[in-house]
Amino acid sequence: MPPRLSRRLVQLPFSNGAVIPQSHAQSAVFVRAFGIRSLNPPKHSKFNDSPELLKSSPAAALERKANTLPPRTGAIAIKKGMTAIFDPETGKRISCTVLQLDRVQVIAHKTVDVHGYYAVQMGAGWKHPNNVTKSLLGHFSEQGVSPKRHVYEFRVKDEDGLLPVGQLVNADWFHEGQYVDARSNTKGKGFAGVMKRHGFGGQDRSHGVSLTHRSLGSAGPSQGGGSRVYPGKKMAGNMGNEQNTVQNLKVLKVDAENGLVLVNGSVSGPKGCVVRIQDAIKKPWPVNPESAQSSK
Repeated sequence: MPPRLSRRLVQLPFSNGAVIPQSHAQSAVFVRAFGIRSLNPPKHSKFNDSPELLKSSPAAALERKANTLPPRTGAIAIKKGMTAIFDPETGKRISCTVLQLDRVQVIAHKTVDVHGYYAVQMGAGWKHPNNVTKSLLGHFSEQGVSPKRHVYEFRVKDEDGLLPVGQLVNADWFHEGQYVDARSNTKGKGFAGVMKRHGFGGQDRSHGVSLTHRSLGSAGPSQGGGSRVYPGKKMAGNMGNEQNTVQNLKVLKVDAENGLVLVNGSVSGPKGCVVRIQDAIKKPWPVNPESAQSSK
């Protein structure tokens, strides 16, 4: 137990530093004047001074995400494959991914008053009405747009990013030199073992190991760990087919006539997969492409 001072030795903080008599010390609150001082005391942070920090209202949540939500909507593209172009200034060969926009159109809006956040619902491609469910077909007909094969929504900062319903978004929505984030599903590898899926080293090829050279080994701790397998343990299972975001991809070339957007580097997923591209959140927001072209 921690040591205690006798009541005769209790000393409380006072304005002039005087010792409070015994009669007054009994009625006052005892303050511990000794103890172990921390070697790493907490440092003051300006981010902890805001009274808005602990608010849990929807309006406070939108305010916290205001700086990380793009002001413009994104677009739905199809990965057509990879190619390479040459930089005319340096002559270097730059590998890039070809993304194609196919009849990308605004379907609906999500607003704070109704849904609690701002978003633009986009659709791409075309689908025969006989192959669309009645509920989704009614949604398309109410908005006055044709049935779409792919439907996704993109979060935006405020109501200024809500495009009119039915507006088409072409490849010139993005301009050369800006940066985008690409979201897509990785290639599905099926059922894979721990060495392929998680990079395990496997077991010995000798010293009594038989028929278990590529296996997991022990899966859980002993009695001290609860004699159980912890959730999230790396094991064999389905590999791939998970959403992955590649950030800060530079747009190298835009072909508005054919709806092509060439981005630097690789994008997750096989050929023909759906890729959602939007302005990069870790780069400055791009200017309006129309104003950028007019300034040139």
